[in-house]
Amino acid sequence: MSITKRFGIGICGLIAAGVAVSVSLSFAGEPCKAIYGKGPHRFTVATGSPGELGLLRVLADQFNARHPTSICWQKAGSGKSLRLLQRKEADVIMVHAPSAERKAVAAGWAGKRTLIGSNEFFIVGPKDDPAGIAKAKSAVEAYSKIAKSRSLFLSRGDNSGTHKKEMSIWSKAGIRPSGKWYMITRDFMLATLKKANQERGYFMVDSSTWVAAGGALHNIAVLFKGDPALVNVYHALCQPEASTDGEPYASRFIDFLASEGAQKTIREYGMSLYGQPLYHDAIYASRYEPPRKALPPGQP
Repeated sequence: MSITKRFGIGICGLIAAGVAVSVSLSFAGEPCKAIYGKGPHRFTVATGSPGELGLLRVLADQFNARHPTSICWQKAGSGKSLRLLQRKEADVIMVHAPSAERKAVAAGWAGKRTLIGSNEFFIVGPKDDPAGIAKAKSAVEAYSKIAKSRSLFLSRGDNSGTHKKEMSIWSKAGIRPSGKWYMITRDFMLATLKKANQERGYFMVDSSTWVAAGGALHNIAVLFKGDPALVNVYHALCQPEASTDGEPYASRFIDFLASEGAQKTIREYGMSLYGQPLYHDAIYASRYEPPRKALPPGQP
């Protein structure tokens, strides 16, 4: 059974459908890239690649089938998603920026942080690999080789989870990237990946986007992967209780994401169309969760 039959629509159809509705729909002051469902109780979900690749639509349809809800998808990277949550313009977010997430919870404007899954980052680049990163032993070494050779590198530069991860690697390498070889796109994952293919440059892309779109890109290839530091862990967070009208169902949506039914969808999504899943589930992702620090006596 194909993913288009099982989950309703393929990636091209999803992107087309999202564009079709994004022109006229808006909610909570921020445009909806798409609205899923027709229920009277609407809440907003801000996320990037899970929406762009269609996973959110499948999960939304499953949730809406059980609740009188409709879901507005706000297309935003992790940094912007967190800002939308802080401004109460989103009810729930699906993000991969662990440090910023923990700070949001500690500050009190985000809650119910729940592990929902993971993917990983690949470093792709020109097939002739002018920087020689295929021989690198770590992501830090790969970045160092790119900088040393002044090979073209594309950065989203948008404070997204991907950009935050990229900058943490540059920092560990002791490098502040700048110059003509360092191209900042300020665009989303798929658009920047296509730009890297066009320009024959290096880029750090999430594995889900590569599996879904990489087959059509003929100028670049995966040159480095496998460093545990490149595992990309996703959490869902929502508004504190009673903070927004959408919070009650947003909170239930997070419970749903952690349920076995949704977890099965997450770990199988993409298998029938691409021959491999686009995401791992929370059980797999938990291997890469840092241990919780012990709190001082008297703190919960």
